[in-house]
Amino acid sequence: MKLSRRAALGATAALPAASLLPATASADAHSGPPPQFRTFMLGDMEVTVLLAGQANREGDMQETFGMNVDAETFAQASRDAFIPTDQAVFFFQPTVVRTGGEVVLFDTGLNVEGITGVLGAAGFAPEDVTQLVITHMHPDHIGGLSEGGTPTFANARHITGETEMSAWQANPNDPFTEKVAPLADQFELIAPGAEIVSGITAVDMFGHTPGHMGYRMSSGDAQAMLCADMTNHYVWSLAHPDWEVRFDMDKEAAAATRRRVLGEIATDRIPMIGYHMPHPAVGYVETAGDGFRWVPESYQLML
Repeated sequence: MKLSRRAALGATAALPAASLLPATASADAHSGPPPQFRTFMLGDMEVTVLLAGQANREGDMQETFGMNVDAETFAQASRDAFIPTDQAVFFFQPTVVRTGGEVVLFDTGLNVEGITGVLGAAGFAPEDVTQLVITHMHPDHIGGLSEGGTPTFANARHITGETEMSAWQANPNDPFTEKVAPLADQFELIAPGAEIVSGITAVDMFGHTPGHMGYRMSSGDAQAMLCADMTNHYVWSLAHPDWEVRFDMDKEAAAATRRRVLGEIATDRIPMIGYHMPHPAVGYVETAGDGFRWVPESYQLML
């Protein structure tokens, strides 16, 4: 049987789990199944979602994903979705897009070893990346950016939001100081609406961090929305977009962003790529009651 190019691109490949976990993973973290990548065609764009790491976490998940609701409400929503309230699996998934001779990488995962390892499995070397886009500067997105001040993607244009860069420069933390600050003068600073390459446009998704941005990808009639951390969980952040998330720096703005962007994705009926969605992080969004529901992609993008 001959496979079409689209079907072949839908296949996944694996790397040894140990190379993809964060170097500082806690003792309760483990790799689960072998990390993978997922490639699909979006018009003429080749899109690859990379599982650069995953970890199990234990604890009261309401303290992270439902800070402004009572325990029973959170527990009932979790029961309805067949998930526990005392543990969760966290996924860390950068995306690389090959289009028109350009190779655009969105975010760099937890560490250099993780991102370069899974990129290699997907057929890319660090020097292949022509544009490196940082959606926001939380540690799990900048961990693979540099090591000891040396950039991992030396050939790439480094791009991030002007609002995001300014916010972290004004209030730096250790990961920013270590990973971003040595390369700050190499970054091209952009605003919402900027086009990274033909067909990839920055979208305001402020709230999770001061200048967090997503990216709309368009090729012919095909579109998708890369959302980074606009949502942090496929149930708690979609079904209940107003629930406060510990990771969101401006919780009111983040909730408003979730309602706006998820509403656009549901209305447009386009695929969404979410950095922390269950691997392979690609799905659709439908309205459900006062919120939304995550519908994992099955074979739609293989057709």
